[in-house]
Amino acid sequence: MNDIIEKTDRDIMKKRENLVVLLAFAIVSMTSVVCAETNKTKIFNIKTYGAIGDGVTINTQAVQKTIDTCHDAGGGVVWVPAGDFVIGTVHLKSHITLSLDYGASLLGSQDWADYPTDKLRRAREGQSECLLYAEDATDIRLEGLGVIDGRGTSEVFPKRRPGVRGDRRPRLLRFEGCENLTFSGLTYTRTAFWGLHLVDCKNIHFDAVTVRFLNNGPNNDGLDLDGCENVLIENCDIQSGDDAICLKSSRNPCRDIIVRNCRVCSHTAPLKFGSSGHGGFINVSLTNCYFYDSPMGAMKLALVDGGRLENIEISRVVMENVGCPIFIRLANRGSTFGKGGKAPTGTLKNVRISDVVAKVTLQDRDQSGDYSDTEKAKAGPIMISGIPGHTVEDIVLENVNISFPGYASEEEAKRVVPEDENRYPEQFFFGVLPAWGAYVRHAKNIEFKNVELTLRGEDARQKIVLDDVEGFVNH
Repeated sequence: MNDIIEKTDRDIMKKRENLVVLLAFAIVSMTSVVCAETNKTKIFNIKTYGAIGDGVTINTQAVQKTIDTCHDAGGGVVWVPAGDFVIGTVHLKSHITLSLDYGASLLGSQDWADYPTDKLRRAREGQSECLLYAEDATDIRLEGLGVIDGRGTSEVFPKRRPGVRGDRRPRLLRFEGCENLTFSGLTYTRTAFWGLHLVDCKNIHFDAVTVRFLNNGPNNDGLDLDGCENVLIENCDIQSGDDAICLKSSRNPCRDIIVRNCRVCSHTAPLKFGSSGHGGFINVSLTNCYFYDSPMGAMKLALVDGGRLENIEISRVVMENVGCPIFIRLANRGSTFGKGGKAPTGTLKNVRISDVVAKVTLQDRDQSGDYSDTEKAKAGPIMISGIPGHTVEDIVLENVNISFPGYASEEEAKRVVPEDENRYPEQFFFGVLPAWGAYVRHAKNIEFKNVELTLRGEDARQKIVLDDVEGFVNH
């Protein structure tokens, strides 16, 4: 009998607990409904403020007025409906969502007068002009199914303009000192200079972003993150003329970065650390990405302006039709980006690259049908290098399978490789290296674990060349 009573009591208590949970859920749901009714997101249509989407009218003032009104109302959505809206520089502000419908385009003006810089923070690198600008703002979101098109072709914005001092091509976007940024779903295309440039920003999420900057002009970087922290880049499709996912650190370190599930191609590099590296690169992870059609190389980890490059984890990468697959370089250019003096040599260590499959290919033949020395150098081997007195350390390559084209002669196998301690870091600047698979110099504690390097053609060079290396393990 006591057992029956205890069981009944337990059942009653359980039913009461379930009822409490259901009541709590109902209260929360009702509260959410009430909140949704009383705190609806405010939506501000740019057409309400005079914007005309005819592809001709300059809408800078109308779009800026919409943004300002939304900001003054406490934030909300700046809505860009279908249409082609031409703008010059506009300033985004805190608590603003810029939302573009399918069929909506923000088109960069092709008139220099529409890119004033008097109210912009001076850019640390390059010129200051840009299409979208934000400074010291928080909670900005760019979303939707539309297009932000800089229309920055080389014909309209050449690298050097006759009679104009300096290189004044506008970026597509420049955010400085901002927090809580979301980029979701939009397509970005035809930037005149760098594309999406974030400086000293925190808490950033790129999701399902499409970048189309190929064959538009020089220096068309994709995502430039300078001194940024807490960044997630995922599910993005990036085609860039210059570096695609590019981490920079002109002042502050770039740290706590995650890249995953992205498709990337570039004329220069799908993944690049540098060249600016004064602040360093710390705690970076990249996984499950596809790099393709990148003739100047695929993964470039360079530290040439001081700082620290450490705790880097790269895994599950497939690379097709690429140049030199892995380039890790410590050097001493020593730029301080306006601070004065020369930065001391930094440190590069704790890098792990695993589960990589790559096919390295030679690109354009010359008129005689042969490959130039430059093209051969671009299709070079793995290169891991410090400089005399400053080694790169603790680097592991595991489960790596790379196929190389093979091309070098006996004479090329005897080349003496210059140190180039102070030079801008590109692997092909070193010329044809004396190894076809891996060239390691000024390094310590380098481990190759299940690394398979193969040739598709004839090559007179050695598979692996070590120069001033302590603690190399290949098993």
